[in-house]
Amino acid sequence: MITTEDLRFITTIASHRTLADAARALNITPPSVTLRLQHIEKKLSIKLIQRPSRVVSLTEEGQLLLDKGLPILRGLDELQEQLDELKEHVCGKLRVLAPLGFGNDYIAPLLGEYKIQHPQLDIELELSDNPNWSSHHKWDVIIYIGALNDSSLKMITLAKNQRFVCAAPKYLEQMGTPKAPQDLLKHRCIALRENNEDVTLWPFTKLSDNKLEMIRITPTLASNEGRVIKDWATAGLGIIMRSEWDVQPQINSGELVRLLPEYTLPNANIVALLSSPEKERSARISGFIQLLKQRLNPLPWK
Repeated sequence: MITTEDLRFITTIASHRTLADAARALNITPPSVTLRLQHIEKKLSIKLIQRPSRVVSLTEEGQLLLDKGLPILRGLDELQEQLDELKEHVCGKLRVLAPLGFGNDYIAPLLGEYKIQHPQLDIELELSDNPNWSSHHKWDVIIYIGALNDSSLKMITLAKNQRFVCAAPKYLEQMGTPKAPQDLLKHRCIALRENNEDVTLWPFTKLSDNKLEMIRITPTLASNEGRVIKDWATAGLGIIMRSEWDVQPQINSGELVRLLPEYTLPNANIVALLSSPEKERSARISGFIQLLKQRLNPLPWK
């Protein structure tokens, strides 16, 4: 079967007076031109140029190939130009998957802003705290928070995100303030079930000596929705472990109190997951990633 490279080669030969001229244009030796021409003729089982002849003269079959091949090459060149243009312009459809709470608070408003900037862009946003990784190819950008098990996707860190243990002042007035992780075993704890993580195992590291202490809580309340467990905590129903992006405003206002400041929990950084390397990304994807980086630095929840 003839290829586009074969068509371009025949077009070059036909546009030059001699094979030697064609060789110079192709920056190869005349014998190489002859060998490749013979290879194409053998593949097609036809002769493409008249022999013997001092100048290039196409056979009837060669002229047919040229006449039918030129529109194909022009069409392919136009298609490539259109694809290159799309790559440079923000248009088409951007498909984004994001966590429910963070997506509501930060991703949805940014996508609205991005749409205003680029009216020709269509946007699809799905919010889920339990993404289906088998269909990750459906999404241009996946916003993810927490431990990541899938390493086949390209990861871009958008923002650092600590995890805090916190509770409402009225809960602490009633039950007391824990001084060490072990004290949590005597308290009412609330668990957030997301991303198939082991949500009842809370790993603390002491800042003074980097000693790891694993605490297995027994939650008295649990939900798969972050907003629900935060509401329970602010109502004084127990202690939660939650991302900084979600509880820092309530800590700043005094609705929640950060506990065990001498200990740290593993970060749950906010990342963007993409299936394509940077050089292959469309303008709509690259532009949205750039907007995310701009809006999340400095951290808006501080």
